[in-house]
Amino acid sequence: MNRTNIRIEQPSDYRKVEEITRKAFWNLYVPGANEHWLVHTMRSHEDYMPELSFVLEKEDEIIGSIHFTRAWITTPSGEEAPIVHFGPVCITPELHRQGYGRILITHAIEQAKNLGHRAIVLGGFTYHYHPYGFVGTKKYGVAMTDGKFYTGIMLLPLYEGALNGITGKIKLSDALTPDQSGLEAYDASFPPMEKLVLPHQADFVRAASELDDLLPAAGVP
Repeated sequence: MNRTNIRIEQPSDYRKVEEITRKAFWNLYVPGANEHWLVHTMRSHEDYMPELSFVLEKEDEIIGSIHFTRAWITTPSGEEAPIVHFGPVCITPELHRQGYGRILITHAIEQAKNLGHRAIVLGGFTYHYHPYGFVGTKKYGVAMTDGKFYTGIMLLPLYEGALNGITGKIKLSDALTPDQSGLEAYDASFPPMEKLVLPHQADFVRAASELDDLLPAAGVP
């Protein structure tokens, strides 16, 4: 593998990062993509964490990025235990399955740990994230806001006992659900790409709604 470098994202990187994000997610989950719009808008949100937003370079060229926002576990008593969320994370499609994503994700996890954060929550395919230690939130008695546990919503405690005594519901930042009204005009500033309906998009829809019904939730009667 050629020389790589990971550093904090700078404003001069923004357009390149958004171009790569668009290419990486195009037609992946839905026809087209909106992840580049998400990255574009989330940077101005109060919950965005620039200290945990990294770019990966190969031979001094940006090939991937990862972004974090604040999140919380709201306990039954109404207290909010702070955690963090990562995503989107991407590598330019030409370099998929070459280990670059693992380099970037591993670095980001270590940095979140070094900064003293309690845990990371994310949504995705389990086979992508189980190797890093992420598991379904049901193990920790932490549901989504609808009270349900989904296999694709995962947590990674960042130190021993980080989630001891903490159960409740995940509260994600609304930075992750930006107003979509500006997406079409924004997307038009990029080179045209064809939107396609592809079979694997249905796999994502099924995975995103799959309930974790195999075991009782920890700390929940």
